This record gives sequence, C-alpha cells and structure tokens, in this order.
Amino acid sequence: MKRWIPQPLVSAMLLAVWLALNNTLQPAHLLLGAVLAIAIPIWTSRISIGRPKPRQLLTVIVLACIVLYDIVKSNIDVAILILGPEKNIKPSFVWVPLDLTDPHAKAALAGIITMTPGTLSSDFSDDGKYLLVHAFNVTDPAALVADIKARYEFPLKEIFE
Repeated sequence: MKRWIPQPLVSAMLLAVWLALNNTLQPAHLLLGAVLAIAIPIWTSRISIGRPKPRQLLTVIVLACIVLYDIVKSNIDVAILILGPEKNIKPSFVWVPLDLTDPHAKAALAGIITMTPGTLSSDFSDDGKYLLVHAFNVTDPAALVADIKARYEFPLKEIFE
C-alpha cells in the first residue's frame, strides 16, 4: 500500500484541494482528483530529500508570530512607499550569507522571505551558502542581512539543526 500511496496525508490534501478549487463533486472530477492525488506523491517521492525533523516547538510558535507581524508591518510599509514619491523607493538585490545547512531550513527561510511583502527570494548560490534576496526598498544592505539573519535564520537554525 505504501508503494501506491507513499504519502496518504498529502494525497488526501491534494484531493481535497482539487475538489475545493473545482467546487464540485462530479464523478469526473473525483476520478481526476484521485488520480492526481496518487500520481503526484509517487512522482515527487523520487526527488524527496527526506522528512524534516523540526525541534523546539516554542521556537516554531515564536517564529510564526514574528513572521505574521512582519507580514502585516511590511504590507503597511510597502503601501506607504507605493503611495509616496517614486524617488523614495530603492530596490536592490542583496546576497545573504547562510549559516543554515539543513535543506528544509533553507527552503523555509526562502519561503518566509518571499511571503513578506517587499522582499523576494530569488536564488541560492551554487554552493548553497548564499541566498539572493530582492528587496523593494533597501537603504542599508548590511542592515537587511542582519535583520534576516536575526529574525528568521537564527530561529530556523534552532528548529532544524
């Protein structure tokens, strides 16, 4: 059974999302959703890097609160910048050196940065030791790097490494 449905929870979620997005329970959609829900985990299991092993539940909760706060604050900051004079906006690409080694932690960091309005994770360096971040408004690149490392990377290191 594990061979045909390697990740049953993921398959169930995929089917539920498929049906919710299509807003129907018609047999054709049920069948196509079931096929996709089985096929996608089988296909992606070959490229899996293993299961994450997060620790420090309290740190996860604190990090989630920090990220939610930063998302709200960044929305307001970006709105103010967009509504203000264009000359005040200073977009830039910044390489952030990483202390993280766990691939799940790196993916979480890239996701957090991308979810926060005004920033976007663009690329990892070939050796995986740097993350290229595009920021909507950079007045001090060193401060941006220090902020990312302190607010996101350090807690992720505690959680995953």
